[in-house]
Amino acid sequence: MPLPLLPLLLLLSLLPISLSQPKGTLINCGAVVESKIDGREWLPDSGFVSGGGTPKTLNISGLVPILTTLRSFPNIAGRKYCYNVQVYRNAKYMVRTTYYYGGINGPSSPPVFDQIIDGTFWAVVNTTEDYVNGMSSYYEGVFLAQGKTMSVCVGANTYTDSDPFISALEFVILQDSLYNSTDFKSNGLSLVARHGFGYNGPIIRYPDDQFDRFWEPFGETINDSSNANVSVSGLWNLPPLKVFESELTTNQSQPIELNWPPKPVQDANYYIALYFADSRDRVFSIFINSVPYYKDLNVTEAGLVVYATKWPLGGTTNITLTPSSGSVLGPSINAGEAFQVLPLGGSTLTRDVIALERVKESLENPPPNWNGDPCLPRQYTWTGITCSGIRVVSLNLTNMGLSGSLSPNIANMTALSDIWLGNNNLSGPIPDLSSLKILETLHLEDNQFSGAIPSSLGNIDSLRELFLQNNNLTGQVPNSLTGKSGLNLRISPGNSFSAPPPS
Repeated sequence: MPLPLLPLLLLLSLLPISLSQPKGTLINCGAVVESKIDGREWLPDSGFVSGGGTPKTLNISGLVPILTTLRSFPNIAGRKYCYNVQVYRNAKYMVRTTYYYGGINGPSSPPVFDQIIDGTFWAVVNTTEDYVNGMSSYYEGVFLAQGKTMSVCVGANTYTDSDPFISALEFVILQDSLYNSTDFKSNGLSLVARHGFGYNGPIIRYPDDQFDRFWEPFGETINDSSNANVSVSGLWNLPPLKVFESELTTNQSQPIELNWPPKPVQDANYYIALYFADSRDRVFSIFINSVPYYKDLNVTEAGLVVYATKWPLGGTTNITLTPSSGSVLGPSINAGEAFQVLPLGGSTLTRDVIALERVKESLENPPPNWNGDPCLPRQYTWTGITCSGIRVVSLNLTNMGLSGSLSPNIANMTALSDIWLGNNNLSGPIPDLSSLKILETLHLEDNQFSGAIPSSLGNIDSLRELFLQNNNLTGQVPNSLTGKSGLNLRISPGNSFSAPPPS
């Protein structure tokens, strides 16, 4: 295991705390009308979801409103179902998905399935333990909007036989200062744990947290004492003041040991932020799994956070707070956040993806799983698409019942070597494909294409097969094709070409 990066220390607030409502988009999945819950507007999901699914209602008393409806999707392995939400490009978002099964699909145990954001595998959604305990489950992350939309998808897999589902989806804009030590153009943050230590009340959230992040009680007290006299004015991650009203501490000069995050974590790099504030003189060192994290931390009532951007963890984590030499009082801690650092794998803004979206728009009935990122994750590539990394290298939609036109934007997918669109109901002109310099096969037979054959097809040196029979093409067959060496050209029957003029 490589040595962790040194943690960084920030003492004072950079931004004032605002009490304004969180800004963003709240989606009540499965709902059919708008609703106001705790003063915030929740939208029905029909305008955001692609790939179908069925809205369902749970008739269970005592549920909070957003858990009473959900959207369920067919359990077809390799199929992903996506929510596409308009966002502000280059804005940072807290994204939260919420799940409550309620036995809606019959089996007593909830399904297990995948969760994907902008083509990056985010998490395996497994709500079984929470459901047995009568609770909903949520997954939260921090991601940068790299375009004008973001997609969150649930992916059906072979983990279980039940249909995947989702209850709610939230996009909340975060201020620039939050988590700004992370390179969000290359990474996202997936929440592992966020706790108030020494706190045993209900989850701290909006309005105490202006971004409606959830701060759970840690459920363990070591000489819990009031910390109401501290004067924290806000740290750069803007934790709520309420987390500083209690602390996990000992008044004796002895260590505190915590198993936190509470559950084992997978081998990865983690963003860890620990929050402290105390009006008494406490000096101590912090160790994570016996590795020094910060030495001789002097806690003040102004508040501070110690954080590391990429700390390697795996399995059970032990945090030890050890009083420094000569310290009369023991250590204390108020709150902590831990995120897994997710390397982004999506191809959302590539030229190929933009071109495929235009092709999709030109089709009246695109294939059912053309949702989210076409190439990533690899187990959820679009039907008929073959990718090499994030480049689309072949398009095979033969006999798919497609109708509509073929967008000229297909010519922007310059890594294409094969296009098979035969035996569909595509109509309109054949676009200029001369920019596809490595195209080897072009099958457009048995459609309803009309107009002339573009002579520019003869300029593609690599072209070896061109099948155009059984369309409504007219005009003359270009000499650049009839005289092209090594080309298997099929243009009849089924077209109405005129004879070439006499030489």
